[in-house]
Amino acid sequence: MSAFALADRWRESLPRFRFALALETGLAVFLIFMFSSALFSLIFGGDEEGSPILRLIWPPVYLLTLILVVMRPMPVLGLMVRAWPLLILAALPMISAFWSLDAGLSLRRGLGVLMPAVFGMWLASRYCWTDLIRLLALSLGVLAVGSLIMAVAFPAYGVMSEVHPGAWAGLWEQKNRLGAVMAIATMGGMAAALTTPYRTEVRYWGALVILAVFLVLMSTSRTALMACMIGFGGPLMIYFARQGFVMAALAVFSGLAGVFALTLVIAIGPGVILEALGRDPTLTGRTDIWAGLIRAVAEKPWTGFGWGVFWLEEEGPVYWVRQATQWEVPSAHNSWLEIALGLGVPGAALAFGVYLLGLGASLKRLFSGVETYWALPGMAIWGLTSMSESIFMTTNGFTWLLFCLTFSKLCARRGS
Repeated sequence: MSAFALADRWRESLPRFRFALALETGLAVFLIFMFSSALFSLIFGGDEEGSPILRLIWPPVYLLTLILVVMRPMPVLGLMVRAWPLLILAALPMISAFWSLDAGLSLRRGLGVLMPAVFGMWLASRYCWTDLIRLLALSLGVLAVGSLIMAVAFPAYGVMSEVHPGAWAGLWEQKNRLGAVMAIATMGGMAAALTTPYRTEVRYWGALVILAVFLVLMSTSRTALMACMIGFGGPLMIYFARQGFVMAALAVFSGLAGVFALTLVIAIGPGVILEALGRDPTLTGRTDIWAGLIRAVAEKPWTGFGWGVFWLEEEGPVYWVRQATQWEVPSAHNSWLEIALGLGVPGAALAFGVYLLGLGASLKRLFSGVETYWALPGMAIWGLTSMSESIFMTTNGFTWLLFCLTFSKLCARRGS
């Protein structure tokens, strides 16, 4: 052990340094809660990005993020160098102000893409994989308990009534938000239970998994249910794959069967499968939206319209898409189309390339390291969800934060 490591261990044994570490961890949990946007719409109402009150809330959040970075600058800077593709991608929305239809809006919303990435890199540089997984599971557990309390004790706020009546929304304004976060909470609880060095914690992480699955079911979100199945089954499959040749073969076979089933769905045609399942073959109008948005991307394929400006209410280019679909389209409902609208096809290609790098890095660690229990199911969930929801590079987005910290940590040196 180096002299520096011994000095760090000695300092951390002192009461004031232990207090500083506890304060640092508390700030991390607080910032994770803020980036989850829990309670925002319930308290402030309306559009989260358009709320003038929320515009005043985010600068202090960014300041706290920068304070954490300044406290430990070298590890973060070193990780930024190693995760340079992600750093370039996160900075592109602000750079798009040079060609944006509204430079100020692109700068403001672009900053909301960059700062979660910076915070994710700080988390990745600050904690080892085991502690990071436990911290994330703890934060997700707080969100799960809060959602349960909101739905049971305050159903007027935690349960939807007008649209999707009876579906639980918890700490958010919409059921799909609850479902998406709780699917990740399922994965976080499973990963923490399988990687914690403290056996007494397993029961608590198991309770989180049970609660998260229950909340996914109460949200009635079918996309979240599929993600929840990955979040629950993925870590288990990885665990069994590491138990020996036979179990590894069975786990790999199960994974290949899933890929084959997905390929079959694409080959036969999603519409046929969805009709057989009783679902709308247009994916609740998404295919009509995508057709209009593909035409919009073709207008500015190289640069896009600038980050965040496509959805301007009156004067934005989305006007013609909304006229064609006869619906107030709120988003692309597809991450890659969303990015192409703001940054062009090259920007979307870079984003997809970064995702593939993260997926490949997690696959390479299938049989070694605790990180795979979180990283590989996470990459699978985010890849699945990205096809029907705009989750990547969202302004102050929770899923974007989780992806950035996972990708950054995968880029870090093993053992750090």
